[in-house]
Amino acid sequence: QVRLVESGGGSVQAGGSLRLSCAASGYTGGSYCVGWFRQVSGSLREGVAAIGSDGSTTVEDAFQGRFTISRDNAEGTLYLQMNNLKPEDTAVYYCAAADTGRYCPATRETYKFWGQGTQVTVSS
Repeated sequence: QVRLVESGGGSVQAGGSLRLSCAASGYTGGSYCVGWFRQVSGSLREGVAAIGSDGSTTVEDAFQGRFTISRDNAEGTLYLQMNNLKPEDTAVYYCAAADTGRYCPATRETYKFWGQGTQVTVSS
């Protein structure tokens, strides 16, 4: 059973940084595609970034230059480094996993397994 647990959320002022972590278990190291999504109450869950089993990354245009996704396969951990945060980045952030290997788009329909989410609040 794949299990994903996010951590690292919190409150920060605009311009600040946070690093989210996602501890993954139930699958072998780097074999899965993993990604980050976020959701504002009342809106659809949107893709932020994804990283495939081969280490290739996708970062959605809105987050280019500010957010970086990475993974530590030995530790089974996924990260999202978020810099220069803006109030509009306030959302619940989720990590997700899919057994699609190198095929790894940041589209929610691709992913089968989801964490419970971690709240990020950015104040102006």
